[in-house]
Amino acid sequence: MRKVIVQKFGGTSVADTEKIKNVAKTVIREKNNGNDVVVVVSAMGHTTDYLVKMAKDLSTNPSSREMDMLLSTGEGVSIALLAMAIQAQGYDAVSFNAMQIGIITENVHSKARIVNIKTEKLKKNLQEGKIIVVAGFQGVTEDGEITTLGRGGSDTSAVALAAALNADRCDIYTDVEGVYTTDPRIVPKATRLDEISYEEMLELAHAGANVLHPRSVETAKQFNVPLRVRSSFKLDNLGTLILGVDKMEIYKPVTGVAADLSQARIVVCDVPDVPGQAAKLFGKLAQEHISVDMIIQSYARKISNTNDIAFTIDSADLDKTIKTLEEMKKDLQCGDIQINDNIAKVSIVGAGMIDRPGIASAMFETLADLGVNIRMISTSEIKISCLVDKEDAHKALQALHKVFELEGSEIADVKGDLPNV
Repeated sequence: MRKVIVQKFGGTSVADTEKIKNVAKTVIREKNNGNDVVVVVSAMGHTTDYLVKMAKDLSTNPSSREMDMLLSTGEGVSIALLAMAIQAQGYDAVSFNAMQIGIITENVHSKARIVNIKTEKLKKNLQEGKIIVVAGFQGVTEDGEITTLGRGGSDTSAVALAAALNADRCDIYTDVEGVYTTDPRIVPKATRLDEISYEEMLELAHAGANVLHPRSVETAKQFNVPLRVRSSFKLDNLGTLILGVDKMEIYKPVTGVAADLSQARIVVCDVPDVPGQAAKLFGKLAQEHISVDMIIQSYARKISNTNDIAFTIDSADLDKTIKTLEEMKKDLQCGDIQINDNIAKVSIVGAGMIDRPGIASAMFETLADLGVNIRMISTSEIKISCLVDKEDAHKALQALHKVFELEGSEIADVKGDLPNV
């Protein structure tokens, strides 16, 4: 029985027709290895940014439904052109959007979750020997509404398709050579990892590493999809394999460090210290599909019998969060709502941290020696995150990478702009 390989190519890999031709060669190479191939692609280059700009030129607050209708068109161009490029090389290829296949999502616009994938058409075309090219990032509800999966949605599309087809592997092709111990644009001596666990990759993705979106890693872990991150430009480099932690040898307590600069800190002040207030607050945010990360509730003040609840969100959700909280103020009977979007989350991650004393103190001492003030702290078995001022994020990342001995001897070859601080 032939193996099924799912390949995913991002926007930079299909930015122009020459790059699309190169992607076609990569796809054909996998086909010639005797495998059935399903390819997932994003919109070309900066197409999505261009579409968003046009929408903003027309409306300061375009509806999420119409934005999904608009943004889903970008992948339609990519899949058709890639199918043509493959056909031009003498191979049979066919392109499908999410509606044609049946990538069914929940009825939520802009960041829907996949609930089912209908595989009949995919399997039929694979049996006919065709290379299948699928539009990433998009889905459709049971009643036919177009949806999009949000940031990193094409990664999620690829992993979900691999799970649905019981694929032997899902290869995520990108403009870096794999997963690094940290962002090589900030720390040039960052080391490429040959292997990393689902758990560590998930924590790094949540902590701000932009190689893979957390939802794609969650899906890979849930369905045990072998996942490999590799370069679109160096095909002989096998990149980084992501697998279960039980299959790994742990040599260092810390695998990687990451900084997330797209964070905002909210403090809801003077919340009455009575049962149910936190449930009411975070329940409403959940209804609005706003994900909350770090949470701290202060001790109750004896005189006023109130406390403060602080939490962090993705800065993209800031406007919606502020609106939601303002609508809730009367119900919560709270005081002021304080906003700080000039912050960043710096994290260390490693499966070897479990039951290893001294890791937290080493992180805190390193930040203290730099004069970096810690605003909030959160921990898990394999992650410690600190909220710091945004201007301190890069120097904190560099220092932590060195303290935990993650530096390599070679300068990483990466493309892309440095994130703004």
